[in-house]
Amino acid sequence: MKNIDGLFMRLAAIWFLAGVAFGIGMAASHDHGMFPVHAHINLLGWVSMSIFAAFYRAWPKAAAATLARWHFWLYVPAHFVMMVALALLYRGVSAIEPLAAVASIVVALGVVCFAVLVWQQTAPAAREQRAHIPEGAGVAGGGAPN
Repeated sequence: MKNIDGLFMRLAAIWFLAGVAFGIGMAASHDHGMFPVHAHINLLGWVSMSIFAAFYRAWPKAAAATLARWHFWLYVPAHFVMMVALALLYRGVSAIEPLAAVASIVVALGVVCFAVLVWQQTAPAAREQRAHIPEGAGVAGGGAPN
């Protein structure tokens, strides 16, 4: 997927801003009842998406894989739905729980896609393949080798 690393990094930055704003809001109100939502925003949004971006930047072959598209389109929308549903759940809207559960499962499927890509790209055979790339041939724009 073209520029998946940049897309994930931009989204990570947005989630970072959201997490910080959420934390400041909790601190200002002295109501920390939504801290699990704050933690999920930061971990699944800021941290995980930053790691996804770094991985796809370092392994462009993974970024080009069909499974990377699946990862992105499963994870990103489901994560957003999950955060909204989780916030509503912690505000007492118990009817939203099935949606939160489904979104969580879809996020997990996105994580499985990512784990498979990591496993494939970092396997000994993949490392050997990368080691046989001629000097400078795998470097595009100063980035990591292919």
